[in-house]
Amino acid sequence: MTEALKELGSHIEMKRPDCVLGWEITLDELTIDVTPANIAGFVEFLRTDATCRFTTLIDITGVDYPERPKRFDLIYHFLSMYQNHRVRLRLAAREDEMVPTITEVHPSANWYEREVFDMFGIIFSGHPDMRRLLTDYGFRGYPLRKDFPTTGYTEVRYDETTKRVVYEPVKLVQEYRQFDFMSPWEGANYILPGDEKKEEAK
Repeated sequence: MTEALKELGSHIEMKRPDCVLGWEITLDELTIDVTPANIAGFVEFLRTDATCRFTTLIDITGVDYPERPKRFDLIYHFLSMYQNHRVRLRLAAREDEMVPTITEVHPSANWYEREVFDMFGIIFSGHPDMRRLLTDYGFRGYPLRKDFPTTGYTEVRYDETTKRVVYEPVKLVQEYRQFDFMSPWEGANYILPGDEKKEEAK
């Protein structure tokens, strides 16, 4: 399998040097680093080239690296049922950079790209309906960015008095904000349930 993937990686790099920055095989999976400029054209090549035939888009997701100038990695997964291969495309993008949509090549990318926009704030230029998909209307922030607070900014509840859904800023008392992350079994100076049997056996 690894030899076949090496041949595939070399073939793709040779045919599209304008898009491929590099490639690697890790755990029997081919990952190709690509430029954002002509992503749609490259995906079209992967779909139509006789050696590739990656006709099925499996997923599009993102990874956040806040410390990098190119903050996000966009990850595309494709499957070739004809060649029995999978390929992963990795595309690095800045926070203020728009990435071209691939909906013209794979219409199923529509909702994947909307989800990435909703969770990471990455905008896809040329997308036919670039709006949030999973979060509520008026939602603030992007939940899968690493600087997004775990509590969020707003809490939603149903108010019995007004008989409607109410949006309020998150209010947490201080003791819920402090976590020591210590295992309950570390430094315990008390007998945990079940340990009394051990004491009796001595």
